[in-house]
Amino acid sequence: MARQIGEVIVDLQNISLRFGGVKALTDISFNIREHEIRAIIGPNGAGKSSMLNVINGVYHPQEGKIIYRGEERRKMEPYEAAGQGFARTFQNIALFKGMSVLDNLMTGRNLKMKATLVEQAFFWGRARNEELEHRKKVEEVIDFLEIQHIRKTPVGRLPYGLQKRVELGRALAAEPNLLLLDEPMAGMNVEEKQDMCRFILDVNDQFGTTIVLIEHDMGVVMDISDRVVVLDYGKKIGDGVPDEVKNNPEVIAAYLGTQH
Repeated sequence: MARQIGEVIVDLQNISLRFGGVKALTDISFNIREHEIRAIIGPNGAGKSSMLNVINGVYHPQEGKIIYRGEERRKMEPYEAAGQGFARTFQNIALFKGMSVLDNLMTGRNLKMKATLVEQAFFWGRARNEELEHRKKVEEVIDFLEIQHIRKTPVGRLPYGLQKRVELGRALAAEPNLLLLDEPMAGMNVEEKQDMCRFILDVNDQFGTTIVLIEHDMGVVMDISDRVVVLDYGKKIGDGVPDEVKNNPEVIAAYLGTQH
């Protein structure tokens, strides 16, 4: 069945964010539709990561509204966003380097666990059944990302590209509705980028996951995104489907450089 892009699920209205006297974001509005791949692009320092941090509750904007599924979110904290189905990867890999791939992915199931600390400590009651259930889900993610051969390897021993894939796996283990990816292909070679593109498209297509993506590789962005919003010095200078953005004179002047 063909992927269907649905209604607006996140509506960011006139978002402004300041750190002291520094304006990180100024009066930015855009929305995210269910099941789409929504890219945020712009030069370094444009405010892209700050915008992701606003979406998942790390930062609280001084002005503007965030409407999620028709309801205004007021100062939602990251754990509340996670509880509503938001998951996030980071520019700088944030994995537990001494733990195995499997154990890192299991940490992505934490919010799904209902057993008490006592039950977990003695591995009885709900803890035993939960462990089996969560292990099964994690094994499905391992199969999906084709990392069976490294499942018991400590993450710190893996090459960079595989660590990025494991970080994606930890986010997927949480079964997110909205997946926020902060430069998932940074530092990768061509083959690793191709693999990551395939996984992102498959997550979106097979699981119906809505994806918000920050990425500097314009070839990747234009190939896999449904819509692209462009930031420059904390302001929005473009928004639309890839062809519209590619041909926007302000975007070309500020970021793309030359018109192809």
